[in-house]
Parts: sequence; C-alpha cells; structure tokens
Amino acid sequence: MFLRFVRSKTVDGLAAREGFFCAAYELRENATLDRHSLERLETLLAWFRKHLTIPNKFNKSTSKGAYRRDAKGLSWFKPNAKDALAKSFELISLLEENGCRIEMLKSKRIGYIVYEDESQVVAEPFSDTPK
Repeated sequence: MFLRFVRSKTVDGLAAREGFFCAAYELRENATLDRHSLERLETLLAWFRKHLTIPNKFNKSTSKGAYRRDAKGLSWFKPNAKDALAKSFELISLLEENGCRIEMLKSKRIGYIVYEDESQVVAEPFSDTPK
C-alpha cells in the first residue's frame, strides 16, 4: 500500500490535491512561527532534502522538454520507507499544530509509474486513484 499526504488545496491544472511539502514550505514562508517550531520545521525539511531524492521525472513523455510541461505525476511513499514515513508523521504533527489539516491517502493502484527509488514513486494517476 502506497501512502501520500495531502492538504485540501488542489494543484493548479489538476484534480489532485497538493502534497504536504507544499504546506510545509508555505508555513515556513507565511506564518509567524515561534522560534522552537521554526527550528523543528527547518530541521525536518533539511532531513528530507538530505535523505529523499527529488524525482527527476513527473510525466510519461520522453520528448524533449517534457520535464517542463504539464507534470501530472503524484509522489507516493513506498510502504517500506520507514525513516521517511517516521519523519513525515513528525512533519504532519507540526503542520497540524499550526492549523494545516493533512490527510493520508492509501492506494495499491497509484497509476503509471514514471519515477521510482528506494523510498518513493511518482505515478501519473489512474482515473480511480485517490487524489
């Protein structure tokens, strides 16, 4: 079962909701967090930058420049990504403490896989994939 963490705001041009990293960076930029919360947020984001690869592909197309056009892929954690999931729950806790509601989606049918590493996959969703 793959896991995805989302908020209610949708991605521009897609019927999918934004992932929790969007909420985290928005909180960092727009909110007045106390020093302790800001330090926790920065520490968590630094952990993800160090340990989670930024996918190099978000769509199926192999045409020149496709990586810049209409990225439709959604990122999902693999069920065996224990460290990343543990840090995700820490980040979700911090987000929710600061008024950001995060929902966990679970699915076995996430779509056409366009990127994969040891912790995550990016997939262009099927019509019945939770978004």
